Amino acid sequence: MGQAAGSRWQVISGRRILATCCLLLAIVLGLALARLPLLWAVGMVGGTAVFLIILIYPLAGLGLALLLGPLGALESSLGFTSPLDSGQLALLLTLAVWLARGLRRRRIEIPHTFLNVSLLVFLFIAALTLVNAPSLPIGFKELLKWVEILLIIWLLVDEYFHHSSFRIHHLLWILLLAGTVQAAIGIWQFGLRGTGPEHFLVLGRFYRAYGTFEQPNPFGGFINLTALLALGAFIGLFMRWRIDYRQADGKINSPFHLFTYSPLLLAGGAAAVTAVALIASWSRGAWLGFGAGTAVLAFYLPRKRWQGVALLGLGMGILLLGMQFNLIPASITARVTDFSQDLQFGDVRGVDINDANYAVLERLAHWQAAVGMAEANLWLGVGFGNYEPAYADYDLINWPAPLGHAHNYYLNLLAETGLLGLLAYVGLWTAVFWQTIRVVNKLDWPRRGIALGLLAAWTALAVHHLVDKLYVNNIYIHLGVMLGLLQLLDKETTRLEIGDHKT
Repeated sequence: MGQAAGSRWQVISGRRILATCCLLLAIVLGLALARLPLLWAVGMVGGTAVFLIILIYPLAGLGLALLLGPLGALESSLGFTSPLDSGQLALLLTLAVWLARGLRRRRIEIPHTFLNVSLLVFLFIAALTLVNAPSLPIGFKELLKWVEILLIIWLLVDEYFHHSSFRIHHLLWILLLAGTVQAAIGIWQFGLRGTGPEHFLVLGRFYRAYGTFEQPNPFGGFINLTALLALGAFIGLFMRWRIDYRQADGKINSPFHLFTYSPLLLAGGAAAVTAVALIASWSRGAWLGFGAGTAVLAFYLPRKRWQGVALLGLGMGILLLGMQFNLIPASITARVTDFSQDLQFGDVRGVDINDANYAVLERLAHWQAAVGMAEANLWLGVGFGNYEPAYADYDLINWPAPLGHAHNYYLNLLAETGLLGLLAYVGLWTAVFWQTIRVVNKLDWPRRGIALGLLAAWTALAVHHLVDKLYVNNIYIHLGVMLGLLQLLDKETTRLEIGDHKT
């Protein structure tokens, strides 16, 4: 009895504190509005409204972080000097509210997930590499990305179990919305705006899409994550619709049509828009990643592996026939094959540089510098995130300017965290792939389609990282939410196994 009364007193006290804070905030806001210019007043009211919404429903703050995250590079180019961009501010506010809720309950629970151990091991080794790093601030900034990924996963799992209104498909639509908004901006830049940076000009009259990323390659990598997730969700919804349609004997007025047509069209629309934007990015790495992702999706689409092999072979046959009979635009084919023709491994210090091979040699030179760092610091590297600060000691004669990273994330990580860090990273993503494949094999449609989309997205990321680094411009927020989504799907398989069908 006393314990129940005490719990009730804590709840009432919490509500009183919240009400008092809201009242004080309203008073301060009213006094400020009376003296501030209109634009500032509107901004203050909007910011207050957003804060209150996040306070009540942290998932809204996470959605805001997903939408604002890609604006980081644009904000920087416009001269905003704040150490945190709007996406990071929204994320940190969301995490702060979530942690405050735990403190109010007088306990902060660390949710159990399949990735906890592998993520913590990678974080420990990455932190260990900073002991002798040239720049600790840069290293801590890179480390913070992975801490935030872990916290995002924990937040989502905690919300899933403690709030009955939480739905997995809400998370899916927020992810697809964030990517589709960027895709629409990129399509406008490519074919509708009619102008752009001169070095982005392709085909004589179009400009490579880059969204608010300010660069086409990370934009293409980001769009890949959404395109493949949307494709998987569309397939899952279509397969579920087909099953329901058969069970309803094809009756058009069956109730299930109302609930399946709209999501099916939304997922299909998101997949189509992001696919167009992916082409418009003109990013070879993103195209190769998308091809690998769709191949993996096709392989795991049927339940039986021999059917997956047959489907994959059919897709490869169609692609080869398309190339043979020039059904694929020559500009796209040339864009992919030109890179492979110029790519030559080895020492590039004595190679003649011209306009045709400059981009490839620049990338190879930075690969070679990363190998030099790794050879000199085999076990723990030069320090997590410290490729650029350490570059001057390992650069090649004709390539004194660092590009920020090695344009091959595996070599970049080997240089920064050594062999131990690279092994920990590979171990982490091995766990991610293993967990995703397990979820794909256990779930039914349409959830299985979401898991397939995630598996395809991980594959695209892994392939694209052979020629670039995609943990930039807050893409890690998007990845953190996707990894959290994977944990929720994994929890769904457990619930289904014990007969608890939460939808």
